[in-house]
Amino acid sequence: MINFKIDNLQYCNWSREIFQINKQAGLDAIHVTIVYHEDFDELKTVLKNWENYFSENSDLIFHGKSFKDIEKAKSENKTAVFFGFQNCSPIEDDIGLVEKVYDLGCRFMQLTYNNQSLLATGCYESEDSGVTNFGREVIKEMNRLGLVIDMSHSAEKSTIDAIEISEKPIAITHANPLFWHAAKRNKSNKLLKILSDHKGMLGLSLYAHHLKDGTNCTLESFCEMASKTAEIIGVEKIGIGSDLCLNQPDTIVEWMRNGTWTKNKNFGEGSKHKPGFPKQPDWFLDARGFDNLENGLKKVGFSESEVNGILGNNWYNFYKRMNG
Repeated sequence: MINFKIDNLQYCNWSREIFQINKQAGLDAIHVTIVYHEDFDELKTVLKNWENYFSENSDLIFHGKSFKDIEKAKSENKTAVFFGFQNCSPIEDDIGLVEKVYDLGCRFMQLTYNNQSLLATGCYESEDSGVTNFGREVIKEMNRLGLVIDMSHSAEKSTIDAIEISEKPIAITHANPLFWHAAKRNKSNKLLKILSDHKGMLGLSLYAHHLKDGTNCTLESFCEMASKTAEIIGVEKIGIGSDLCLNQPDTIVEWMRNGTWTKNKNFGEGSKHKPGFPKQPDWFLDARGFDNLENGLKKVGFSESEVNGILGNNWYNFYKRMNG
């Protein structure tokens, strides 16, 4: 059996060095964030930058669009790069733009980032009104196209609405269970069970603000959390979405949190005293930490096939169902 390694969320300061690290880690595919707050016109500029990355690093990466590209990457010893949005801003208020962003190569789109959007409610809002009328129409169109609905940053009711409205399984590409660490973006057992009932996927996050004890989180604690999560949703519905932000300056996390919507500083899951990116735990400094994950998951009792599932095969099967 062929085994795949997939990190289903990275947002790095992209360079040849990072593409090489991902290849050294054996990653056959990565899902990368290419949008936080950009509108449709700004998206075009981002895509031109990625055309340059692909051209200049064609021995390492190429643009992935379906599960067959994960297979191609494995056979060619490269990494397939799948595009995703952490906000719905590129579709603006135009349902017709959903198909256009799909045609441009987007394969994942969050209905919200941290705030209320035109589609649903983000996890930092005090009131969660759920998926909007426009959101329902967008979900229908995303289902038709095979554009994956991602609710990683969305509030609970909105996320449950999206799961139940969607005719296809959705993904939470980078978050952890709330029972383990009470971050605003982590998900309740109730939500996770509903996600599982609808055959959705959860990508476990390695971003320090989502980890119990933050940067000091131990590999054992993370892997024990994965084991307990598997008891709730089934091991076949768990993958990795590391949320790695390698080499990003702190000005980027400030922009991620604030965009152009406020004149005040919002520190998100950070604080005034620690406003920047948190440090990674020492066992997952970059994607080469997948080796540590493999060893840690085996130590807490996962079988070899289950470990292979968590490290990539489960995401591969999800891609195969969603946008083959």
